[in-house]
Amino acid sequence: MIVPVILSGGAGTRLWPLSRELYPKQLLPMLGQRTLIQETVLRVAGIDQCAAPIVVCNEEHRFLVAEQLRGIGIEAQAILLEPSGRNTAPAVALAAIFAIDQAGRAASAITREDEDPILVVLPADHVIADSAAFERAATQAVAAARKGGLVTFGVVPRSPETGYGYIRAGSREDGVHRVAEFVEKPDLVTAENYVASGDYLWNSGMFVFRASRFIQELREFAPEMIEACTAAISGAHEDLDFVRIDKEAWAECPADSIDYALMEKTRDAKVVALDAGWSDIGSWSALHEASEKDEDHNVTHGDVMLEDCTNSYVHSDHRLVCALGLEDHIVVETKDAVLVAPRDRVQEVKKLVTRLKQADRYEAGLHRQVYRPWGSYDGVDSGDRFQVKRLIVNPGAVLSLQMHHHRAEHWVVVQGTARVTRNDEEFLVPENESTFIPQGAVHRIENPGKVPLHIIEVQSGSYLGEDDIVRFEDNYGREGETPKG
Repeated sequence: MIVPVILSGGAGTRLWPLSRELYPKQLLPMLGQRTLIQETVLRVAGIDQCAAPIVVCNEEHRFLVAEQLRGIGIEAQAILLEPSGRNTAPAVALAAIFAIDQAGRAASAITREDEDPILVVLPADHVIADSAAFERAATQAVAAARKGGLVTFGVVPRSPETGYGYIRAGSREDGVHRVAEFVEKPDLVTAENYVASGDYLWNSGMFVFRASRFIQELREFAPEMIEACTAAISGAHEDLDFVRIDKEAWAECPADSIDYALMEKTRDAKVVALDAGWSDIGSWSALHEASEKDEDHNVTHGDVMLEDCTNSYVHSDHRLVCALGLEDHIVVETKDAVLVAPRDRVQEVKKLVTRLKQADRYEAGLHRQVYRPWGSYDGVDSGDRFQVKRLIVNPGAVLSLQMHHHRAEHWVVVQGTARVTRNDEEFLVPENESTFIPQGAVHRIENPGKVPLHIIEVQSGSYLGEDDIVRFEDNYGREGETPKG
């Protein structure tokens, strides 16, 4: 049995302002109609004998990930929730332990081969243009993993890239090379020599191995990590569609990447060359390179007008963006932020995100439109003691039964019909009508209809922060959580 493991824990800060901590790049449609995580899940589903995927994600992203899988008709074997980031090695260890445990429970219905699944580990935010080439490489990797190899994919370099680590390929057998050496990100001259030699591949961060082999090797080279991950899975419990691991055990787990924790130390590291239009979309420059360009090598998205511009990426989410005389620049507009940067400095965008966090600016982590399991809200306007939001409640969805200590709310229904709970009352509010929720009243909104419910909410009071929510009941298991944004 082959089990895809999708790693969806990244924050994608170098693609700010489009990618944000609570809505990162893997959940965005960066190159087409589908998001990066949707494309990744569908890509790996093309491999023969693939089971349902295991997704490992930040618990803050859980509803978004689940909704995106439902959007492509995929039901995950499990969505494992990380209470905090610990890098890739612990994330994969969780998946490996869980996969073996699940296979063991179903042992009576499967073969002995299936009791030790082969894991195909893929970051959720990579782009691969040629799916057929990826499937061929994956088939080679799976064959090597069946023989006990710990296999990584090495991307055939298109240029002397200094932003990636490299793998030096050794002797070859059945299309698979031994790993002779892992090397850090080089300077330009060294990268040029690597590419000219033909012996080096980009380190992609994608892996294939048996779950038991990974655990066995990790037990040798990182025993504290595997011990903590085993305890975290042993103490796990189900919560709706998710698996919540034990937080205390997880807090004791060392943080490390698969490369540092294992691949650079094992004697069984193998590499399969991959030439399939791969990109990790790690920066705006990388996205420009991976996108379709016009005759002036520009990439545009949204309502954009260019005059005398070359080699630039201009993205508009919300309004008309005009650019004149730009060369090798990035311009990205969203509802609440604009980024302008030279293409050769886009790796430094994360410095801006750090400064935003230091200044406690919400733009570091949230978009103006914030997604919730019931729908979304958009902050339209705000001022001293008031705030205006547009709520969109999905058909059949219901907000938590809640109360606010410091604010009152006026609701105007502009599309659909709302079923409102206010203290001991329950009543319908149709389109073009309104209601008032006094400060301290226990209340709830439900959309009983078959179309999205749109409400204009006017809040007024001494404090309007999202953490002024006391939840009494919640269909999504969020009682006791402090809302973020």
